[in-house]
Amino acid sequence: MKRIEAETLEEAYEIACREYGCSFSQLKYEIIQYPSSGFLGLFTKKAVIVAAPDVDTSRSGGISSDENVSNSKPREDAKPEKKSIPPSETEMKRDVTPDSVERKPMSENQIVESFFDTRESEDEEEDTGRDDIVAEVESTVRHLIDVSCFDMDTVEVSRRDKTLYIYIDGRDSALMIGREGYRYNALSYLLFNWIHARYGLFVKLEIATFLESQEEMIRNYIQPVVESVREEGRGRTRALDGILVQIALEQLREEFPDKYVAIKRNRDDRKYVVVNDFIKS
Repeated sequence: MKRIEAETLEEAYEIACREYGCSFSQLKYEIIQYPSSGFLGLFTKKAVIVAAPDVDTSRSGGISSDENVSNSKPREDAKPEKKSIPPSETEMKRDVTPDSVERKPMSENQIVESFFDTRESEDEEEDTGRDDIVAEVESTVRHLIDVSCFDMDTVEVSRRDKTLYIYIDGRDSALMIGREGYRYNALSYLLFNWIHARYGLFVKLEIATFLESQEEMIRNYIQPVVESVREEGRGRTRALDGILVQIALEQLREEFPDKYVAIKRNRDDRKYVVVNDFIKS
């Protein structure tokens, strides 16, 4: 069997068929990895399969069975063979897609800009009228932690207005956060897509004191940017990674509610935050 990588499963099937000179119906394959677009353009994955020709195909020297019988007289009672079509990724994943997910998926920019959108009225208090959602999310997150390899003993969920606050803590907090917060980013993205699609709510995740420390670091970092905006009317951060660009976006929007504050990309496709007088640059 040969290992084949491609951008999509369909492309992997086509490569395998060309490699062995057979049709899809004569191909034996196993899916090793489904393709994924990753998290905000990071951690993308290709489709990976291992494939080999069917036994009958290998005996015929890689020539398709259609060619072997092309000169033979067809049986009168033979039924026409149905053309086998490679299943699409959508069809293969249809059975595992939750029925409750009915909302249209958000684009990458919408996710980034709404991820920390926790704007509330000044007199907003904690909403206890939807305890059923809080209890369900807390139970599901607790189960997710229990079946993981991380030793975490605290899972707490609370709700204010349109945002669920999820707090997780335990002995393996550092491992769950990951180097440079990559596991934190992945878990935040996972929780956001589930909770926003099912309940229409936003998410703010804290593991131990990671988010608090990152927010404090960015608060100190953006002070020169804040001063520049106050003096010149505009400014921008340097390129930031993962959760940092989201935190900078939130803090600068709080600092300058009447200005245009948005995430942009540089030539290296890295993200930064710009602030100006609604002049998109």
